[in-house]
Amino acid sequence: MKRTAAEILREYGPFPGVEQVAGVSFDGEQIWFAAGDALRSIDPASGEVRRSIDVVAHAGTAFDGEHLYQIAEDRILKIEPASGRVLANIPAPGGGADSGLAWHEGTLWVGQYRDRKIHQVDPADGTVLRTIVSKRFVTGVTWVEGDLWHGTWEGETCDLRRVDPDTGEVLESVDLPPGIMVSGLESDGADRFYCGGGRSGKVRAVRRPPRTRR
Repeated sequence: MKRTAAEILREYGPFPGVEQVAGVSFDGEQIWFAAGDALRSIDPASGEVRRSIDVVAHAGTAFDGEHLYQIAEDRILKIEPASGRVLANIPAPGGGADSGLAWHEGTLWVGQYRDRKIHQVDPADGTVLRTIVSKRFVTGVTWVEGDLWHGTWEGETCDLRRVDPDTGEVLESVDLPPGIMVSGLESDGADRFYCGGGRSGKVRAVRRPPRTRR
C-alpha cells in the first residue's frame, strides 16, 4: 500500500455562525458544505460564501451534475441548486447513522461512520445495491478518475484512503497531520480534494497524489 503525508494547499473559514462542517461537494464552480442548519457554497478562489440553502445538513453532500444531494438525519434530499427546492427524498441506509455521500455513474455512495461501511444506493428509492466494509470509521466519500476514496476519523487520527470498490482493500493512504480532522470529502476532478474540517469550522484543500496503479 502506498502511503504519503497530506499536503494542505489552502484553508477556507472558519465561517460566521458555522460551528461544524460536515459533508462537502463541488459543482465545478462552487464548493458546497453542510453547515448543520444550512447547505452553503463558497467561491474556491476568494473563499467567500456565495449561497445558503435552508435544509437540515448534518452529514454528507453530493452533486450529480445537475442536483445536490444532502443527508438530512435519516433521509437523503434531492435539491435543485438554483431555487433550493427539495425535489425528492429517499431513506438513508444508516437510518440516521450515515456520514459521507458521493455520486458516481448514476448511483449514490453513502458512508456509515461507526459501522465502517460504504453502501452503493439507488437514488430513486434508497435500495442498497452493495456494501463495502472498511477497517476504520468512514467519513466523507468521493470518486475521481474511476477511483473510490473515503476519509477516516478514528480518535484523533484521520487519513484519506483509496480503496478497491469491489473488495474494500486499501490501495493508498494520505495521512493528515495530527489534530486535522476530516468530516466530508470531495474531489475537484483534478489535483485536489476538498475536506470538511469538522469542529474546526473549516474546509481544507488537500493535494491529491498523482494517480497510480498497482
